[in-house]
Amino acid sequence: MAESWGMTTEERAGHRVLRSAYAGVVDASRGISEGQAWLPTGCTGWCVRDVLFHLMRDAERALVALNTPAEGEPDTDAISYWRAHRPSTDPMQHNLRMTRISASVYPTFEPLHAAFDETATAAVNAARSSGARRTVRTQGCVLLVEDLITTLIVEAAIHHLDLVVVLDRPGPSEDTLRVVRGTLDGLLGEPLPFPAGDETYARIGTGRQSLTTEQRHALGWRAHRFPLLG
Repeated sequence: MAESWGMTTEERAGHRVLRSAYAGVVDASRGISEGQAWLPTGCTGWCVRDVLFHLMRDAERALVALNTPAEGEPDTDAISYWRAHRPSTDPMQHNLRMTRISASVYPTFEPLHAAFDETATAAVNAARSSGARRTVRTQGCVLLVEDLITTLIVEAAIHHLDLVVVLDRPGPSEDTLRVVRGTLDGLLGEPLPFPAGDETYARIGTGRQSLTTEQRHALGWRAHRFPLLG
């Protein structure tokens, strides 16, 4: 299993951090207009509506996973989980098309927002009542509940950043961004070798922001590994 790269147990597995991550998205997308719902976000090709629907499906997947116990040892952790999710692949583009079609079914943005709020709350409650060291199954992987929760926090925080590119709302909380940073360090194999704030690192590490010449020089041979996740 990969190391936790600076993440405390609370940051990695705490349902309170997951609640913070989802609550941030709910607040950032509350009360926006229909026009704003179709604005492009920091996730290429995805509008605000798409991002929120994607996160709702992620919360639904969490509910299923938390109620799908697995036997034996985990074969995936909060770091290795992301190595199968590389950007610019055919499956990722297929997911984009499916998301746009599904998100468009909602007649207005408000019922989609309400559905996400409800589903995210249920996922947090399920996470709170699940043992952190219990193994569960999702997307063909077996992982600990605490690692599943960490991946959900990362997903929510990154897409929260995508939303605030076009919405004049607060970004993710510090605790959720620390979890993102720990995950990116784990994928890189060491802490980032140049100074960057958590938001900046999240954008660089996920390909939302390009590396500068100086940053590439500091990374050396590791620069080709960016983006670390999509």
